[in-house]
Amino acid sequence: MGTIRILLADDHDMVRMGLKTYLSLDPGFEVIGEAANGQEVVDMLRNGDEASRPDLILMDLMMPVMNGAETTRAVMSEFPDQKIVILTSFLEDELVVECIEAGAVSYVLKTVSADELIYALQGAFRGMPVMTKDVSEALTRGIRRHMVNGDESGLTEREKEVLLLIAEGRSNKEIGEELHISIKTVKTHVSNLLMKCELDDRTQLAIYAHRKGWVKM
Repeated sequence: MGTIRILLADDHDMVRMGLKTYLSLDPGFEVIGEAANGQEVVDMLRNGDEASRPDLILMDLMMPVMNGAETTRAVMSEFPDQKIVILTSFLEDELVVECIEAGAVSYVLKTVSADELIYALQGAFRGMPVMTKDVSEALTRGIRRHMVNGDESGLTEREKEVLLLIAEGRSNKEIGEELHISIKTVKTHVSNLLMKCELDDRTQLAIYAHRKGWVKM
């Protein structure tokens, strides 16, 4: 793997300076440009030729003019092969889903170690998503919520959450811990699901969720 050419995008000068200083110490990276907001990122890509484009954009999420998610969508619509890593302090389910759906390869928190950041950048360069456990869990929760909210089956939101967890093979105890509800409440939801879906057992509920396309086999 040759030198990875990076464009840094962050609205804080000190953050960009720190990242640039650190990355310059590694011969595997070269910072070729800086931007203070998403619009500057888009303009730099548009104004440069293919040879001058970065291999990777390391971009903050919360920026003025255009934030990281908006910028990712704009960049990917014009430059679909561009690799983008979001680097942020915010761990919110919806933000993680929004950025990944927009086309970012990875979503990295600013609390990661230097070695973890390097690993994430190297992975993104190869097109391999690298996420910490908490980011991965946030992504899973966000996707699950999207599937739940997008259905019109007559089930309540909580019932749909329970159904998806059943389809993942979770026990009543595990479902209760995941959703922070009692086992008795879980059993009530399961009974309601069986009645509303006109099914006989948990296995049939899991199959029902798969057939709906909510969970991949």
